[in-house]
Amino acid sequence: MSRIRVLASALVVPLVAMAAAVTTGTAPAAAAGSTLTVDVARPFRPVTHAATGGLYGLAENSRPADSTLLPLKVNSLTQPAPGVGQRPNGQPPGGDSLLIAPQADRVGAGQYIRMPDIYPDFPYRWVSWNDWLAKVDTMVRARLAATTVTNVLGWELWNEPDYTWNTAAAGPFNDGWVRTHRAVRALDPLTPIVGPSTATYNRSWMQAFLTRARDTGTLPDIICWHELDNPGRIAADIADYRNLESSLGISPRRLSINEYAAPAEVDVPGRIASYVAKLERGGVESAHRAFWYEYGTMNGLVVNNSQPTGTWWLYKWYGDMAGSMVTTTTSSTALDGFAAYDATRRTVNVVFGNEAGTNTVNLTGLGALGSSVRVTLLSTPSSGRFTAVTAPTTLSTTTRTVTNGQLSVSVPNMAATSAYQLLVEPVSGVPAYQQRYEAENASVFRAQRLTSSSASGGGYVGRIDNSGTPRTDSYVDFVVNVPAARAYTMTIGYANATGATATQGLAYNGGAWTTVSYPPTSAWGQFGATVSTTVSLRAGYNVIRLAKGSPYFAGGTGYAELDYIQLI
Repeated sequence: MSRIRVLASALVVPLVAMAAAVTTGTAPAAAAGSTLTVDVARPFRPVTHAATGGLYGLAENSRPADSTLLPLKVNSLTQPAPGVGQRPNGQPPGGDSLLIAPQADRVGAGQYIRMPDIYPDFPYRWVSWNDWLAKVDTMVRARLAATTVTNVLGWELWNEPDYTWNTAAAGPFNDGWVRTHRAVRALDPLTPIVGPSTATYNRSWMQAFLTRARDTGTLPDIICWHELDNPGRIAADIADYRNLESSLGISPRRLSINEYAAPAEVDVPGRIASYVAKLERGGVESAHRAFWYEYGTMNGLVVNNSQPTGTWWLYKWYGDMAGSMVTTTTSSTALDGFAAYDATRRTVNVVFGNEAGTNTVNLTGLGALGSSVRVTLLSTPSSGRFTAVTAPTTLSTTTRTVTNGQLSVSVPNMAATSAYQLLVEPVSGVPAYQQRYEAENASVFRAQRLTSSSASGGGYVGRIDNSGTPRTDSYVDFVVNVPAARAYTMTIGYANATGATATQGLAYNGGAWTTVSYPPTSAWGQFGATVSTTVSLRAGYNVIRLAKGSPYFAGGTGYAELDYIQLI
């Protein structure tokens, strides 16, 4: 939450007016004629859908519907603590992390637990240290007792301490952080700790915090702060943090921007395209849409529990990305976008916006697509939070010639508030459905994305080596989309250099477990070996889990590494 949320909580009626303002357009527009350059030959990391996340994105009773979440490939969420008391915008408490965990698990999403949301008010009303530590004890014990919940990624110890911490009553925050960190660790030494979750990035504040945490052995495992009203700050803030971290002798931390976009931005697809582009370039592990209005809507992406808004389609295009994120650069302070290249289908997927007029997308490194390509241009409007958009608008479908691996596409009459998708694919077509799913693109829980020249797409998932507790169970969830309900042959690319057969559990859509066996291979990180099995999938989206450890599965053996799955 942020300072703006205090206003949003107090002024319930004007929220409708604010939504109407968003619909008519609030994103900045620079002069027309800008260029977004997409270098398909310069990948910089695997597609992980890092910025598809939300603060309080889910509510109890499966809100919004799974069908609206699966296409987005939700990376992660920040949800209130068990026993939530928080009443944002006057709503009843909701989104309890342990109660929404089954739905998050069904769609392949992890979650961070925000501990101070045990309090009903925002800004939080401090009671006493005895009260707070008793609440910490209760929250942690509730999580430890939830032995079928495996998707908790971390404890967020406080929220916006630069705004909400009561120094007069509780003492300095940095001392309070140490005390709370030690209280959590005394009960749970395994779950990562997240912080400091400041409302803005401030170097001097962060330096004092990191120094104290370093000197007391209480550094967060995941560093986070909020970027709420100026995507142009993101790159500089991340670079400054990395420099600060290094100067203090702190090993690189995982990074989450666990709230992004202001009230006037969060429902504007063009503006969100700019945020996602900068978050991807910044290399964040996760990023969550800020919560400003109602529970159970994935922060305004869904209306009436199951209907997409205009901004949902931007995240659907993002969810469709596979393979590698590729480098994008812009000539403008407004126009921006992000792109991916799926080498298995030879498809380039570009999403962009935030500028009006006629602008240009220049693509380079297209040699693998051939000399002739099909170019499809779509748009999605800024519909606000209450207007469903049943489908994006197809603006054009053309056949274009690629010269020296390059192509220039003019996009006329852009609206700054809308987002646009540019799909470039071979004229000869692509498979009717995505058949190969790279492990590094999947939802990876307590394992590691690694690289290898012999791996499909250059990446794989290894160190799948934990079992025995829901806090360390290792598994990989593949969200797949198939055209028909039938049995599919699933081929798994793997490596296993243990010298003996390794095993993992296989389950899909929450069904029964079977065991996959991986005969030994010559070396770790050296791929080419495969095993095959049969999976019976429903038409549309399915979640396939390969696990070393998971609830209701006794646990695998050995340490097989995963390259990809392929469904035919």
